[in-house]
Amino acid sequence: MKLYYTPGACSLAVHIVLHETGLPFSLERVDLSKHETEQTIDFYRINPKGAVPVLELDDGTRLTEGPVICQYLCDLAGRPDLMPEAGDMARYRVMEWQNYITSELHKTAGALFNPALQAEAREQFADAVVKKFAWVSQQLRGKKYLTGEVFTAADAYLFVIASWAPYLKFDLGGCSELQAFMQRVGERPAVQAALNAEGLLG
Repeated sequence: MKLYYTPGACSLAVHIVLHETGLPFSLERVDLSKHETEQTIDFYRINPKGAVPVLELDDGTRLTEGPVICQYLCDLAGRPDLMPEAGDMARYRVMEWQNYITSELHKTAGALFNPALQAEAREQFADAVVKKFAWVSQQLRGKKYLTGEVFTAADAYLFVIASWAPYLKFDLGGCSELQAFMQRVGERPAVQAALNAEGLLG
């Protein structure tokens, strides 16, 4: 399999899950500013939506949308700890978190990457995303991970989106449970491996 990724982007969540599962894969970096892969291929030919991640399977089939790719990988690897089996309510709790992260956190924080965003709008988006992260932090109270004591694909996704805070200049200083979560997840070998491969350590 091949993962098309951009360092530090939401594709990092898939990269982490790939390391967690131990499935074999290769990487191809994408420059989203040029919409070009490191092999100088027009990325729109890979994904007409123009976004990472894209997972290319051995038969050439391509799958997009990070939360769905992660579900596929966990099922493929037979890892019900990362994504519980279909029919188990625990699976839908993980998916519930994935949906919240993608619709509420990812999209709100992602808007701050837009350099054309006016100052007033930027402040509004930053305030909104901090309030959402504060709520998430409260949900982590008394738990190691989003759904309890077991790390899941949703935790990988939350880790990536929350890691954008220093770059986008929104303050998560009041989110103590979330900060402890970030420290805990950041120490996982799979997370360290993905960060290192993307040149995000040190």
